Amino acid sequence: MRILLVEDDAYLAEALTEALEVQRYAVDTVPDGEEAWAQISTLDYDLVLLDVMLPKLNGIGLCQRLRSHGYKMPILMVTAKDTSTDKVIGLDAGADDYMVKPLDIPELLARIRALLRRGSASSPPILEWGELHLDPATYEVSYREQILRLTPKEYTLLELLLRNGRQIMSRSAIIEHLWSFENPPKEDTVKVHIKSLRQKLRVVGAPDDLIETVHGLGYRLKPLS
Repeated sequence: MRILLVEDDAYLAEALTEALEVQRYAVDTVPDGEEAWAQISTLDYDLVLLDVMLPKLNGIGLCQRLRSHGYKMPILMVTAKDTSTDKVIGLDAGADDYMVKPLDIPELLARIRALLRRGSASSPPILEWGELHLDPATYEVSYREQILRLTPKEYTLLELLLRNGRQIMSRSAIIEHLWSFENPPKEDTVKVHIKSLRQKLRVVGAPDDLIETVHGLGYRLKPLS
């Protein structure tokens, strides 16, 4: 899952980014509404975490612009203003939820999970590919009921492949989905993570080619027989 954090307080942005990345989210951070608009026009985001008081274009204006242009991703708005009027303005602008600073991080993470579940209500709660199961609610992955111990990046990589099924994912597309645009790795990094993921799948009895390499194009899951 990819989140855009729009926050001009560098200290708070760093703290929130760290908390979100621990939960296996890919996080991009921008300091103002105009940069956020440009970023959203370039990349697809599963959720926007949006401060209200921003330079250039404030959170209310950005939220209204996004909704007027048809963007439907969940928007969680945060602000230092704690009045019912401010909350009404934010929700009327198109926000899906509203929190007041100082933020309680566990509550923030719970609200993000709730919004993401709501946004993907049509998706099955557990992703399955044959005998491979991934539960996004618990971050548990198993093959033939054997638990796989994956790193956060291996987990998000496998989740991405499961959500896209037989669609070929290029290395550049994988990087775009799983890494911050500020610190993208080299494409060979994807190859290293794929190799490690295959090894762990092999240990629990999965076939070597469960994750297929489509030469010159990328990776996808092997068709189910």
